Amino acid sequence: MKCISKFFTWHKLCRRQLVSVLMVMPIFLSACGSKQFDYAFDINNSQSAFRFETSNANDIAESFASDLAVVSEDVIAGEEVSTGENSYASAVLVNSDKNDVLYSKNAHAKLYPASMTKVMTALVALENCDKDKILTADMNCMITEDGAQVAGLQVGDTMTLDQALHILLIYSANDVAVMIADNVGGSVEGFADMMNAKAKALGATNTHFVNPHGLHDEKHYTTAYDMYLMFNAACKYEEFTEIINMSSYTTSYKHASGTTADFSCDNTNRFITGKIYAPTNITVMGGKTGTTLAAGACLVMLSKDTKGDSYISCVMKGKNIDATYGKTKAMLELIK
Repeated sequence: MKCISKFFTWHKLCRRQLVSVLMVMPIFLSACGSKQFDYAFDINNSQSAFRFETSNANDIAESFASDLAVVSEDVIAGEEVSTGENSYASAVLVNSDKNDVLYSKNAHAKLYPASMTKVMTALVALENCDKDKILTADMNCMITEDGAQVAGLQVGDTMTLDQALHILLIYSANDVAVMIADNVGGSVEGFADMMNAKAKALGATNTHFVNPHGLHDEKHYTTAYDMYLMFNAACKYEEFTEIINMSSYTTSYKHASGTTADFSCDNTNRFITGKIYAPTNITVMGGKTGTTLAAGACLVMLSKDTKGDSYISCVMKGKNIDATYGKTKAMLELIK
């Protein structure tokens, strides 16, 4: 008869067990001679996205959200406006360098993002396509929805991805968004799948996209917190931050006939064009607007203080444009 000690059995089981790691706190198994494990978010993991198996007691598991701000509840300041002309549905303000939440209200409420969608469109395009790639407009780019912002593309028009990203982010052209989606993802549907996969990889699990522009669809939604996650990821690309900081843009692209089409536009962000001023200690670096009847007025934005710290703000479903910009400015005034 072979004997197996209880200690051996327990030890063997423990070595095989996956170790769960807290979402916002890395577990240090040893202070020296350690190896770091870096785990991405996994929405299909029912217990934790931050688990590993190892027999080395010196290993470290680094949490997914270790370099992100985590919003678990409202963090408000002063009186809140929930009705009337100055109302809004959701807002957040995060110090993205220190991962501090300065303000949050209904940060996880699912709402329509309108053209803030184009932040993810730009991010997916930058990750999957060269800026010099020539894009070609097809019939899908012929958007006829009343009031939709378009650059006026015609079938067969061509421009580089770099040009398209400028027009997408500065002018918010919906036809250009479709051109990017068709050429990078093969189709609007295929590109939307790429957008959703990227959102989940970033931890934006209350987000679902069906198009690259944000024109209304009931199945197309996100949250203020998820917008922070996606905008934060996009801001890691120098090309993105350079574009959103531009007050205007002028370029030329080609028609199918070979003739040249000239295009000029101003930034839709009123802070960038000087129609609204930030507090004296804050410099607005750029952002993305979004407005539809269903979404209301939306704005996600990058700002810096005099010390160089970066802040990401997002306001969703403002009653009107003035309410959204007013709330954004009020949040920026919280930065000391």
